[in-house]
Amino acid sequence: MNQVIPSLRTSVDRQAHSTVPSAAPHGYAARPNSAASSGRIVDSLVEWHLEGEDQACLVPVSDWPMRALIREKYQPYHDREILQAEAEAAHAILETIDAIGPLSSLEFEDRQRVVELYPTWYGQTRTKRILRALWACGLLVTHHRKSGRHYYERPERVIPAEHFQRTPVLDGEEYHRWIMTRRQQAMGLFPRTAEAAIWSSCGSSAENKLAIAQLVEEGVLTPVLVGEKKLPYYMLTSTLDLLEVSLPTPRMILLGPLDSMLWDRKTLRYIFDFDYVWEVYKPEKLRRWGYYVLPVFYGDRFVARVDSRLEKGVWTIARWWWEDDVAPDAGMLDTLRDAAERFMYYLRADGVIVGEGVDERVREAVVGIAAI
Repeated sequence: MNQVIPSLRTSVDRQAHSTVPSAAPHGYAARPNSAASSGRIVDSLVEWHLEGEDQACLVPVSDWPMRALIREKYQPYHDREILQAEAEAAHAILETIDAIGPLSSLEFEDRQRVVELYPTWYGQTRTKRILRALWACGLLVTHHRKSGRHYYERPERVIPAEHFQRTPVLDGEEYHRWIMTRRQQAMGLFPRTAEAAIWSSCGSSAENKLAIAQLVEEGVLTPVLVGEKKLPYYMLTSTLDLLEVSLPTPRMILLGPLDSMLWDRKTLRYIFDFDYVWEVYKPEKLRRWGYYVLPVFYGDRFVARVDSRLEKGVWTIARWWWEDDVAPDAGMLDTLRDAAERFMYYLRADGVIVGEGVDERVREAVVGIAAI
């Protein structure tokens, strides 16, 4: 099953970052006209490592100076350890990349296995471990991928100068105010009761709580109530005017399992009455829906789930579940067709197949469409 990573600039800008699943691990680079086996690359994205998480994200390259504190402070222990113990080898790797350009671990002769000394799923050879450590601290970034393998390059050759040369933010309070604002931008709102624990990768509970209090005092964040719900939420003060804007014409969207709308499962249930779990890491016998099921959003609510896959350029819809209280009308089915066309374009699919047992209305809506 091919898993594709979002490549549209507006998607990552909206989410503040787009997580790269560890099933398709670690990162995609900011490089014009690059290509990767798992998805498309655009020049506004760069991979980055989140504090406290063993996976990577796509973030806008404009965030590079803002995330300097993570590079300076939040390196995992094993990365610091190997760079200190293997300083000479790390220096030699950087010199080689400086002279030749983007390289993968295969281009280096050193095949010494160090998994016993530096246990990690990053790789079992010393060269691969050093490359990943240099990547984690920002001395290297992923230039491109080939057959899933990372080719590393110096960040100053990848990150545009307008971002790379900006003064890095190393003040802790400034960084946490910024990252919590980015989190807010990504989610739209989050519960006030979660202020001490929200998003561990932003920092400690105390740091998050202080940052939120400062943002409220500065007028950046505002507490709000959602409809008849009693639980208060925060949202950006600058977005309050959106509450008065009429809803656009409804359209259907297939959301990725790590979309920012899905980050807070409790809020998802509380506001939308929709329970979603990405079951890719669950044993098959414990899955309720399937390996890579995507939520389907229409108008102002979740209406369905779809289990599908991409194989040899063909998008196969294996199963489709409407929510219990959804009765799809002609307008909704028209938007389903539009959504399927957009999704095929995103997948670069050449055709679509609908499996046996899928709702006939879904079949009629998508069979015969061509990728736009």
